[in-house]
Amino acid sequence: MHKCRYDYLCSLFLPKKLIMEMEINFAGGKKVNASFKNYIIKTDQPLTSGGEGSAPSPYDLFLASIGTCAGIYVKSFCDQRNISTEGIKLIQSLELNSETKLPSRISIAIQLPRDFPEKYREALISVAELCAVKRTIANPPIFEIQTVSS
Repeated sequence: MHKCRYDYLCSLFLPKKLIMEMEINFAGGKKVNASFKNYIIKTDQPLTSGGEGSAPSPYDLFLASIGTCAGIYVKSFCDQRNISTEGIKLIQSLELNSETKLPSRISIAIQLPRDFPEKYREALISVAELCAVKRTIANPPIFEIQTVSS
């Protein structure tokens, strides 16, 4: 974190902290949507939790973001080296803590075709570990939740 001796001047020239803002709306039933940029991310609860099961649950999206984030890093690595991604897939699995029901281990297996260059196998693991979602979980942010008047 950059410390500035002259707060007013720094506030004029240093980048603002707010990078992204999402608006969360209720869409009926157990549906909750997030809007940002030009996207609407739709969520719903499964039938067993009173929803319609019309979209992934927020927690499912969270888990999917881990694997898809690692996946884009793997794809970019291969694209930069003109390595075909045909036959490559990531399989994500998790172990749950029996008390908290939260993941105690998340594993990602990168399945490679037999002809994948041996010299890139370890680098592919290192690249997948650069995933911003994984790094955020490993270095969690401070959560601030408050009520505000509209």
